[in-house]
Amino acid sequence: MQITQIRNATIIVNYNNTKFLIDPWLGPKEYMPGFEGAVNFQDRQPRIDLPFDIKDIINVDAVIITHIHPDHWDIYASNAIDKKIKIFVQSQEDKNYLTKSGFLNIEILTFEGVEFNNIRLYKTPCEHGKREIIEPVCKKLGMPYDAMGIIFKNANEPTLYIAGDTIWNNDIKNTIQNFTPEIIVINACGASILSGEKLIMNIDDISEVLKNTPNTTKIIASHMDAVSHLTVKRKDIQEFINNNKIENLLLPENGETLTFDTRNQIK
Repeated sequence: MQITQIRNATIIVNYNNTKFLIDPWLGPKEYMPGFEGAVNFQDRQPRIDLPFDIKDIINVDAVIITHIHPDHWDIYASNAIDKKIKIFVQSQEDKNYLTKSGFLNIEILTFEGVEFNNIRLYKTPCEHGKREIIEPVCKKLGMPYDAMGIIFKNANEPTLYIAGDTIWNNDIKNTIQNFTPEIIVINACGASILSGEKLIMNIDDISEVLKNTPNTTKIIASHMDAVSHLTVKRKDIQEFINNNKIENLLLPENGETLTFDTRNQIK
């Protein structure tokens, strides 16, 4: 299995010889404004360029969109990706949204799981910031609140959990207990609204993931250094790693590929 960090939550997962593009945010550096009501709203985003040409990023077998937010799916992705490619989404609403853009092969993931190329894909729950606080903010901005995570399972590969845009909560804890993933990708830049309420994980949440997993589980910090409303940077997580001598928390650079064997060892 290989995981390539592209930018933000955009990664490529090569799992059981099938390449998945996750949450493609493909616009150029600083093409869009910061999010109204969020910290650093005056900063344009993405803060950094893509590490590869778009044509190389979209050379995959399937796409998974965890939710339709502008930093997970944009017009550049919509224009570049083959309209016939297999796309997995979280809901009928997201499927309808993509159908209107001309995509023809869309499937809704479920908590019970679906099969694709001998891979079992499960939808998992997210809490994209405390619902009672963040959902009204999303509605005001005309954006949906809900997001999903994904479990990848195959007998020949380590179980992979992409937690998605979420904070730590009992649903995440239960997902880890139920699926015992050997590799977990977490979105960890602590993106926050003006009140300071976080939308996704920060270092406190990373600590909870580490406490609730064996030290053999590889935790990959993604969604770093790209959105305007971040509160945690790669350098902050690297300092956390160094100060606590953590060996199983990985921090790939954009463009870097991590390769794992069937025993969950990095090659």
